[in-house]
Amino acid sequence: MDGRSKRRLGIAGAVAGAGAAGFGAAIAARKYAVGRVRAQPDPEVNEPFGVPRGDALTVLADDGLPLYVEVEEPGIPPMPGTPTLVFCHGYCLTRDTWHYQRRDLTGFRRIVWDQRSHGLSGRSHPGRATIDQTGQDLAAVLRATVGDDEPVILVGHSMGGMTVMAYAEHHPEEFGSRVRGVGLINTAIGDIQQMTLGLPLVLAKLARPLTPRLVRGLGRGGAFIDSNRNRNVGADLAFWVIRRMGFADRAVSPTVVDFVERMIRATPFEVIAEFYPTFLGHDKRAALAVLDKVPALVMTGDADLLTPAAHGAEIAEGLSDVDYEPVSPAGHLLPLEHPYRVTEALLRLAGRAVAGTGGRG
Repeated sequence: MDGRSKRRLGIAGAVAGAGAAGFGAAIAARKYAVGRVRAQPDPEVNEPFGVPRGDALTVLADDGLPLYVEVEEPGIPPMPGTPTLVFCHGYCLTRDTWHYQRRDLTGFRRIVWDQRSHGLSGRSHPGRATIDQTGQDLAAVLRATVGDDEPVILVGHSMGGMTVMAYAEHHPEEFGSRVRGVGLINTAIGDIQQMTLGLPLVLAKLARPLTPRLVRGLGRGGAFIDSNRNRNVGADLAFWVIRRMGFADRAVSPTVVDFVERMIRATPFEVIAEFYPTFLGHDKRAALAVLDKVPALVMTGDADLLTPAAHGAEIAEGLSDVDYEPVSPAGHLLPLEHPYRVTEALLRLAGRAVAGTGGRG
């Protein structure tokens, strides 16, 4: 090997070594940062997240898919006319999204369920992974758990709010009779394809056409992505991403972030890919007239990167009697980031529903 070749090889080795060192340093820095966050005093460290509560039952959807449901009775006999609260969780999450609301709203009968292909519910056929289908699933849950003359309030977070809208579109006769109120949190009524995920608008527009193909391609490799080795290798990175993407309050409990990371990690990647197209076509503006029959609550996070506050504002503008509560600082996970704000808002909504105020009737 001549001198020139040796010099080139030495330069290439130095560059490669510097790159590897930089990558290793970045990983070490991330681990250090995550470790520092996890080492902070955490008042939620002993909170029993994910512990089954209430009575579990299986409800069959209209295609025969088993849906996992938990029903919790009130701690004391409720006042006459007190509505049952029915909670619908978001994309890649589970019924445990509502941990704090279930814990604290003990004066109400509470029903939570895992949407199809999420949590303990059955795995859906890919063709049924749609918002319209989850709306029909909600109808099946209500038929199995709530009497015809029993008032209910439907509460949805993110995709769960879309499920409520789909139910309203297909079952308008229920609103103002059995359904007495709706709570829509971190959700959107349409134009999800416009979200930027916090990217500058120009970059978001460039990336948008590639996203569906990318998700479908990753979905085909889901078994590899879902392997324990690959998911666990990225656990610290996932913690950091979820803390940045899901929460705006930098003082959020590390235990809460870990809990969200576990819910998302438990969602098979094929499921993420199968549901993704339904968001691109989501448009339930026609359901606004149905939702307007009852009192409504709309809550948004000022730093929500997944369904920005403008989406909630659009819903609120289309309703005649709405308690619109923008929260700051707040991200996409209001029920876990600001649980007491959500619980207090739901108590107000229940009071309006019991009083029979709100909506156009």
